Amino acid sequence: MAQTGHLNELTATGIARRTTAGEITCEAVVRDCLARIESREGTVKAWAFIDAGLALAQARALDKGTVRGPMHGVPVGVKDVLDTADMPTQMGSPIYDGWRPAADASCVALMRAAGAVILGKTVTCEFAGMEPGATTNPHNPAHTPGGSSSGSAAAVADRMVSVGFGTQTGGSVLRPSSFCGIVGFKPSYGAVNRAGLKFAAESLDTIGLMARSVDDVALTFDVLVGRRPAPLPAPAGTPRIGLCRTPLWETAQPETVASVESAVRRLADAGAGLEETPVPAGFDALSAARDVFNDYERARATAYEWNSHRERISARLRGSIQRGLALDHERYVAAVATAAACRAKLGGLFARSDILLAPCVPGEAPEGLGSTGDPKMQGLWTILHVPTITLPTHTGPKGLPVGIQLVGPPGGDVRLLAAARWVWDRLTE
Repeated sequence: MAQTGHLNELTATGIARRTTAGEITCEAVVRDCLARIESREGTVKAWAFIDAGLALAQARALDKGTVRGPMHGVPVGVKDVLDTADMPTQMGSPIYDGWRPAADASCVALMRAAGAVILGKTVTCEFAGMEPGATTNPHNPAHTPGGSSSGSAAAVADRMVSVGFGTQTGGSVLRPSSFCGIVGFKPSYGAVNRAGLKFAAESLDTIGLMARSVDDVALTFDVLVGRRPAPLPAPAGTPRIGLCRTPLWETAQPETVASVESAVRRLADAGAGLEETPVPAGFDALSAARDVFNDYERARATAYEWNSHRERISARLRGSIQRGLALDHERYVAAVATAAACRAKLGGLFARSDILLAPCVPGEAPEGLGSTGDPKMQGLWTILHVPTITLPTHTGPKGLPVGIQLVGPPGGDVRLLAAARWVWDRLTE
């Protein structure tokens, strides 16, 4: 039986294929992941909780039984705002230091049932908010990994784990994925069950996935939504792609402009139908509306913590909660109406395009760990509830990754993933 010593570098689909075939053991995969963590965690700081004995016990139990499911032996990192029955869920806050819930979050339970190894809990910003954790960018530790799903992004990028769970309220899956150079997928709002998630803003919060390939994202998404895992379908003909610069284009740095324009040229050369697709009237109000959602709903999601442990909340989060408590209900209702009106225009936005190509981040990961970067380019699509994915297709002037963003219509998750695979193959061939 082959034992390479580098099994942590395999994709999730590669691990599952080889464990199922009996070519490698689940324990060997976990040991290689743990060895990578031991060698790199002092720099990357991706993990809020890791217990080597617990991870190995899960792997050995899988090796002793029959193949449990399509994720057999695949190590998964869980953002520490998602409950785990056998590990602490501390949410990046001293309020929950050592707290252990009684049950797994739905997404965690589904992964276990499919044969995955829950390797550990990954660092999150405080309550998936604005206060950064200790995680660094694995490409350059002087730069932010993004947030709030910083630990999952860094762990996947550094090959400590194959798949990571993130959550996105503004841009907390796509931004760290772009900054760390991996594939990040935010499904349609509500596509993945959120039981066991500590809400930040419940009208926006979406459980997302981070991996090193589109196929890994598709496999994991299939398990979470109850689809029989199957290879992504090839698009019927070449996809129609709308270039949607968005009202935020003027904030893009040269490396983001270059990444989008380079992608457009290469995809057009590959035969894709491409045309400029401006956003409908009113979309320029979405960023401000998302900020209202975030503060208003976050203030209510943290009502217990605010009332009982205010002194243990960071100054940055206290500011958001205070803004949310001060917001008039009528202003929140107006933001809800703005979002609904823009969602009603999505049919027209996708009338001539299968997917949209848009900027993902302003540029490379900023230097310093005091901020996680600007979420507006991702948050625009989060409030619209559409599926989005970032692909690590380009690099910036400092050698750090810069991802592009692809956007699908509401509920068009599989269509987006299939198109993303087509785009990835053309941009990396």
